[in-house]
Amino acid sequence: MKELSPIIIIDYGMGNLGSLANMLKKIHAPAKISSDLEDIESAEKLILPGVGSFDHGVLKLQELNLIETLNKKVVRDKTPILGICLGMQLFTKTSEEGVQQGLGWVDAKTVKFNIDKDSSLKIPHMGWDTLDIKKSHFLMQDTDNNAMYYFVHSFHVVCNRSEDVLSTSHYGYDFVSSLAKDNIIGVQFHPEKSHKYGMKLLENFCNHK
Repeated sequence: MKELSPIIIIDYGMGNLGSLANMLKKIHAPAKISSDLEDIESAEKLILPGVGSFDHGVLKLQELNLIETLNKKVVRDKTPILGICLGMQLFTKTSEEGVQQGLGWVDAKTVKFNIDKDSSLKIPHMGWDTLDIKKSHFLMQDTDNNAMYYFVHSFHVVCNRSEDVLSTSHYGYDFVSSLAKDNIIGVQFHPEKSHKYGMKLLENFCNHK
C-alpha cells in the first residue's frame, strides 16, 4: 500500500503552526511543517496559513525564495492549496494594508473593514460567525448550516468574480469568508481554532481526491 505523502504546511515565519499540525494529526492526515523547496515541490497538497501583515507575508515568501516554486506548483501543476487567514489574503493581487503585490492567483484585492465610526462593532472582527455558502463545493461537504467558525481579522478579501466566492459572512456588511477557484481554496477564518466544524472542513480538504 502506497504511503500517503504529507500535506505540507508552509512555514514562512507568519504565525504559530503547531495548532494546525495538531488538528491534522487528530484527523489522521499526515502533515509536515516546512519551508524546504524540495518538500513543497513534491507535495500533493499544500496549506498556506498566516497571521500578521500582508507586506510582511509577501516579503517573507520572497526572502525564502518560495514564490517561484509556489507559482509553479499552484498555477502550472494545479496542486491543491488551502490558504488560511493571511494565507488567503496573499492569494489576491493587492492589499490596502501595504504596497507589495500579492500572489495574484485570484482576481481579488484585500481591503480594510469599512465600519461606520458610530457603529458599536470593533475592528478587528474577532469571534465566532456562521457562513452563507454560495456554491456547492467539497470543502463544505456535510457542513451544518449553523456551523460556527472562529475569525480574527481587520482586513477581508473582495473578489471581482462572483464565481470565486465560496461563502460570505456578515460583520457590518457581507464579506468574503471563503473562496474557491479550481485548485485554489482560501478561508478567512481559522479552522484549526473552530473545533468540530473546523476539523470537518480540514478533513474535507485533506481527503478529497
